Amino acid sequence: MSRKEENAPLVVTEKLCKWYGKVVGVNDFTVTIPRGVTGLLGPNGAGKSTFIKLVIGALRPSKGTIRVLGRPVWRNRELLAQVGYCPEHDGIYEDLSGLEFVATMARLAGVPAKEARERAEKVLGELGLTSAIHRRIGEYSKGMRQRAKLAQAIAHDPEVLLLDEPLTGCDPLARSKITAYIKELGKAGKAVLVSSHILHEIEAMTSEILLVYKGQVLAEGNIYRIREMIDEHPHKIRIGCSEPRKLARELCVADAVRGIDFPEEEGGKALVLETRDPDGCYPLIPKLALEAGIKIQSLTSPDNNLQAVFEYLTQERGPEGVAHGQGRAAKLKASASSGGAA
Repeated sequence: MSRKEENAPLVVTEKLCKWYGKVVGVNDFTVTIPRGVTGLLGPNGAGKSTFIKLVIGALRPSKGTIRVLGRPVWRNRELLAQVGYCPEHDGIYEDLSGLEFVATMARLAGVPAKEARERAEKVLGELGLTSAIHRRIGEYSKGMRQRAKLAQAIAHDPEVLLLDEPLTGCDPLARSKITAYIKELGKAGKAVLVSSHILHEIEAMTSEILLVYKGQVLAEGNIYRIREMIDEHPHKIRIGCSEPRKLARELCVADAVRGIDFPEEEGGKALVLETRDPDGCYPLIPKLALEAGIKIQSLTSPDNNLQAVFEYLTQERGPEGVAHGQGRAAKLKASASSGGAA
């Protein structure tokens, strides 16, 4: 594979739309999904599942185009053998054993019978189900069923994986195992699109996101670059230290600092400063603290994460608030994409 092919996105859509009568499922999706893990983030009803079903060819677009591995998806059976899909809801034959289910799905994707069984055993073992491969899926717990669904999406070794809410109903141990496995798939060069409405689930897997809201893409790219581009919203830095008021006196004269607050819930052991120049502020804080003999216990940003970006881009401010928010997000999406390419 050439370097150009390695860097080429595996899923590309342009002005993709899907309507259900007068109801909009997705509207004007123009996105690229490269190799690695990409989080598809949005609340329930945002259009995540509709988008995934368009990518796997289960739905036909109302308008626009979608190409997977450089080829159109609709009614392209040969292409679908290179795509893995883990649905949100169970569609499992409960009388089959885990091994029979995964091997059968691999065979339907074109894998020969003997190899399908070998692959099924391997991937079920990697997901921690070795001791249960001969048990009926109807006897599996919710977390085990989720891992079996993930296994059938992977067993035929697809290039593109679409995982719709794969952690739903899983206990902490299963979540940890599935999260680690998904990250390894991304490192192996697969294009993995993982949907979730839970922010910390996506953050545990990747920093590359598609933020979806009301059927539209609000932001695309690296979460930290997107956050940096929200220049209307000052960056906050929380500093836990031995003498917060003394440190505040040192920091308040710095050009990068716009404001300082002392949170009551921190018991007088922290301060929160606002800045529009985080890159200039982060190295300044320990430097001034060291010169003043102040010990810093922690240095974090309460809004440099998906929660802050999501809340800011989706906040509604009266009748015109959504329109303004979506316009700002569209600009962020374009900037994030060009920034990523650079």
